[in-house]
Formats: sequence, C-alpha cells, structure tokens
Amino acid sequence: MVQVPAMKRVKGRAPLSVVVAIIGGLALATPAAKEAFDPRRCSTTEGYWAYNWTKRLPYTDQTCPFVDRQISCQRNGRPDSDYLYWDWHLDGCTLPRFDPAAVLEKLRGKRMLFVGDSLQMGQWLSFVCLVNSALHYSARTMERTTTLSVFTATEYNATIEFYWAPFLVEANSDRNIRLGAGGRVLHVDAVELHAKHWEGADILVFDSYVWWMSGSRIKAVWGAFGDDGYEELDAWVAFRLGLKTWANWVDANIDPNATRVFFMSISTTHMRSEDWGRDGGIRCYNETWPITRRGYWGSGADRRMMEVMSDVVGRMRVPVTLLNVTQLTEHRADAHVSVYTETGGELLTAAQRADPRAHADCIHWCLPGVPDTWNQILYAHL
Repeated sequence: MVQVPAMKRVKGRAPLSVVVAIIGGLALATPAAKEAFDPRRCSTTEGYWAYNWTKRLPYTDQTCPFVDRQISCQRNGRPDSDYLYWDWHLDGCTLPRFDPAAVLEKLRGKRMLFVGDSLQMGQWLSFVCLVNSALHYSARTMERTTTLSVFTATEYNATIEFYWAPFLVEANSDRNIRLGAGGRVLHVDAVELHAKHWEGADILVFDSYVWWMSGSRIKAVWGAFGDDGYEELDAWVAFRLGLKTWANWVDANIDPNATRVFFMSISTTHMRSEDWGRDGGIRCYNETWPITRRGYWGSGADRRMMEVMSDVVGRMRVPVTLLNVTQLTEHRADAHVSVYTETGGELLTAAQRADPRAHADCIHWCLPGVPDTWNQILYAHL
C-alpha cells in the first residue's frame, strides 16, 4: 500500500490545487479535464478515491448540532482525521460538488423523505448537515421521534425527513429493535402501515439491506402477526418478496410526474480484514487508509442481493433511480465508526475500546464521511 507523505493544512495560505489519486496502488495526478456529469452516461461506480488536503469540510460533528452521538467519531475521541479528506472522482466525468444553496432552492415548497434503516438515517443526517451549513440557526427547526423525524428549512418552506422502516415491509421488530435477529418476524406482503407516511412526498429516497443480512434465514408470515406459525425463508428469497411488495406499492401509489423516487444500493460492511489483505487485523479497527485495489469487492456486499435489488427496481412501472454507491463504499474500511461510538445509549468505555474484536462497529459510518459522498451523487441526479 502506497504511503502519501504527511500533509499539513496551514491557515491563511491559498489552498493548493494538487490532488493525489490512489489508483491501483499508484500515486498519480488527477486528469485535468472531464465532461460534465450526465446521469444517462456517467457511471458513479467507475472511479477512485483521491486525497485532497485542501478540502474545506462543510460541517463537522461539532458545528452541525444534529449529528447523532453514535456516528460523531471526532467528538467521541477518534485520534486520526485523514479519512475526512478523501473525494470520490469518476473516471469519465466530473461529479459536481454538493451545493447547499442550490439544493434548498430545488426543495423550496417541497417535502423530501428518506426511508430505511440506521444507515439511511446517517445519510439523512449528512444531507441535513450539508444544507444546514447554508442556513442561519434561526431559519430551521428539527423534530425527532423514534419513527418520523423532520428537519424544516423555514425560509424555503421545505422539509427533509426521515422515516424508520429498516425492512420497508412491516416487521414485529420495527419498533422493538432489541428483539434481536432471532425474534424477528417479517410481514413480507404488507407495507401499508409504513407507506401511509410516505404519501405526498416530492422526493423519496429508500434503502434496505443490512437488516436482511442478520442471518441466512428469515422468519416470514402472511396474514396477521398473531397467527400461529411462520415460514423460514432464505434471506435473499425474503428480500425479493419484501422488495416486490414495496415496488408494487410504489407502482400503484406514486405519480412519477409529481414524485422522484431513488433507491440506495448496498452500504458495504468491513468485517473481515483478510478480504483486503490485512492478516491479523480486527475488521475495520485501526484502518486509516482506503483499500486501494482497483475494483475491490469484499465479503460485506452480497452480489445476489444486489442482483435482486437491480432486478426488482428494473421491472417497475414508476421510474426509480438506483444510486449505486456500493463500489465506492467497498474501498472505505477506514471510515467506519469502529470503537468511537456508543452502545445501548452509552459511549464505549476505555475497556470496551480496548477490545475491538467485541466492540468495533464496522457497519455504520462516521459523520462527516462516506454518506456525504452518497449525497453528492444524489445531488448530481436531482
């Protein structure tokens, strides 16, 4: 793995224009000119992470008051910060920077709703923090509940909301997350209890993956939860059934002339350091550098689940934009919360941090961090 010399960010100096790209283990200059982003022609999966030591962070977990403690890595004591200064560059075209003022104008008088799990919540919080950087503190409000949270940009009469539905379809663990994987039962053919909260949105952004991967089998029922018995299905079979239920609702209830619909692809986990050649490593713990191997694909993203996602979305009547962030996420073993997080509502203790094999979280992402890039891609498609 190539090591780039330490680079200091000096206050008061004009920012340097040099960006170093790490491509296949080589440090190269970034190409000077590319065509403008066109979602019909530009692939967001073909690219590379480049270290940009001149980068100005639009927010931090100290300046944005909405970042949950679970993902506030710097505030929680993470000692390194290089993971904050990597940009995703596309091979064929230029990915536009997230412009919070332009986003707020696009959202004027509109309702934007993120729907999904805690990873989607992290993306929502990233989006909120990015637009919040262009707002006066008196020009926004935030209301948080366990099910629906609403950020309002009052001057724009715009809301950016998050709705908790980790499977999209109904489950007995939607409210009782402590039930655990063994006690979860999914209602794979029912979505209405959740979906009634999605009606009327101008922009819908969905995700669902990681909760489906808590075991190779999933308990499913048809009919009421109170009925006796359940059927155990292979996870990918249950995922297809659940996703088709969601897709049927979208096709039956969404007017594509009034509502844009997006679906986020798999957010990769990094549970096996052997995947990227770090023998003796402990998952993502102490990783401070992206995986540089071009086209790297580890065990944290299931290809069959990705194929199910693409197939279901591709057959829908309502146009749904599948935002493929999986490949770019694969490389970022360095950007998870690791031991700089909380569990059960409490920050990890010193003893817990000293035991990363038991406590390192290699699912969730630090903010600022990788979810900002997902939102950069989402912005490019808006």
